[in-house]
This record gives sequence, structure tokens and C-alpha cells, in this order.
Amino acid sequence: MATSSITKNFVVSGAKQVEMFANAIEESYQESLTRPQSTTSVKYRELRDPDEIKRLMEKWKRQNA
Repeated sequence: MATSSITKNFVVSGAKQVEMFANAIEESYQESLTRPQSTTSVKYRELRDPDEIKRLMEKWKRQNA
């Protein structure tokens, strides 16, 4: 589940909806316990050169415009 969904407001009303919501949370938690923990390291490149940072940001702007 994306963490941004945590910030959304929603209304749970009625016994049936409350039960379904509680079950969904419980199932999600149980699934997280059985999912193997990732040991993959995150690859990154450290940028120090201002020109290189500028080129990267310009590329990002073109791709996300």
C-alpha cells in the first residue's frame, strides 16, 4: 500500500463496513509477516559537481513536465 493513502480521509460506517475494514487491516498485517524481507541494497550515485547536478535536474524536468 502506498504511504500517501494513509493521509486520505474516509468514513467507515455500519457494523459490516467496520468488520470489513478491520479484516483488511489484519490481513495486510498477516501478509507483511510472511513476506520475506528484502536484503537488496539500494544503488545510488553521489553527485558533487554542480554542473552534473544541473544536468540531472534538467533531465528530470524534461521527463516530468
